[in-house]
Amino acid sequence: MNKPSAPTAPTADGRRLKGEQRKRELIEATLQVVGREGIAGVSHRVVSREAGQPPTAAAYHFKGIGDLLAVALTACMEQDAARLRAAGPDGGPEGLRDLARVMADAVAVPHRLLAEYELFLLAARRPELRVSTRNWLDSITEFGRRYTTDPVRLRVLAGTFDGLLMHALLTDDPPTAEEYEAALRMILL
Repeated sequence: MNKPSAPTAPTADGRRLKGEQRKRELIEATLQVVGREGIAGVSHRVVSREAGQPPTAAAYHFKGIGDLLAVALTACMEQDAARLRAAGPDGGPEGLRDLARVMADAVAVPHRLLAEYELFLLAARRPELRVSTRNWLDSITEFGRRYTTDPVRLRVLAGTFDGLLMHALLTDDPPTAEEYEAALRMILL
């Protein structure tokens, strides 16, 4: 007598997974284009070409350029916030070293950092994009609260963090992780 076979777990839809992968590639391509040419250089066709996809791929996956830029901003702000939240979870000296390394790693890839700041500034002009930037700002404040509850120091931390990274884009000799750590110690300890 044949036993009924046990139900199998549903398999993932390969087309859906492929579509999600293509979207991730288009988002990364958008950041590459913004880092190289600025927001004005972004078009569906340019982003699709950068991603190595058919010319209509970006238009297929994203309603418009504004949608594509919003998704790219959200992706990089979420990645940055996750890195901050993972840095030095105990609030000790190692946390400052971790955050300083995050900063040094960011300036080591200047085109990516430049793209992030271009998109960050876009959110200053378009309030509907500020949900993503709020996530980033909240993560730096959460990090700072491991060391202080002083709201002024927390605001100085956020401004210094962004200011130091922005300055690094303007120099051929960006600060080292040790220099970033020294600045963080002045603010938080």
